[in-house]
Amino acid sequence: MRTIEIRTTQNVTIEYELATLWERFLAFLIDAVIITIVYASLFTLFFNTVGGLADGWAFSVILALPLVMFIAYHLLSEVWADGQSWGKRAMGIKVVRLDGQEPGLSDYLLRAVFHFIDTFLSFCALATLFISASAQRQRLGDMTANTAVIRVKFSLRFRLEDILKINTREDYEPQYPEVRRLSEEDMLLIKAVISRYRKYPNAAHRQIVRELVARIQQQLDLPRVPEDKIGFLKTLIKDYIVLTR
Repeated sequence: MRTIEIRTTQNVTIEYELATLWERFLAFLIDAVIITIVYASLFTLFFNTVGGLADGWAFSVILALPLVMFIAYHLLSEVWADGQSWGKRAMGIKVVRLDGQEPGLSDYLLRAVFHFIDTFLSFCALATLFISASAQRQRLGDMTANTAVIRVKFSLRFRLEDILKINTREDYEPQYPEVRRLSEEDMLLIKAVISRYRKYPNAAHRQIVRELVARIQQQLDLPRVPEDKIGFLKTLIKDYIVLTR
């Protein structure tokens, strides 16, 4: 599985799995089906209202509408859903910036507009070529906006031994109920730091773990944390799962 490393605004380096071409294609297909259904509904309404397509302007509108809808759909859905269209959400993938910043309106707009080249003018050939060949699996829209599409579907999964005895709140008593102050994005960050430390248990990553624990201790107003920093972070994630699921 191809991965990328992104340094967040908190100066923490996180490793993400890149979405595959197949996952992006299926997400695109789901989005295309949604747009087609909406377009067919609007076409029927428009046809019934106008009474035909004899007028040149009406025919032009019908031809241009799919492209406009496609670009608008991707722009608005990714802006409102934090980098996920309905198709991306279904496939468990999302758009992120490579510099660790949150993607903005201009980034999503560039990605949407470049669909005209990546997808429509080339019949998906350019998108397929660039995603397959580029190191970070970027199409032209991604390269222009400095974004990539990553997998998030399995980011909160744990080893069986980590959650074997956690079924309900009756089976497990959370140790840090304050963890509910954190967001799912915070949990993803914690999980990524743990995974990174397990893969590369060096001094730099130990320092990252210490800084993350100190930040969480301050954010949750905890008087003290255990000496086992990794164990503490794993407990936080377990508590979060129990308290929010």
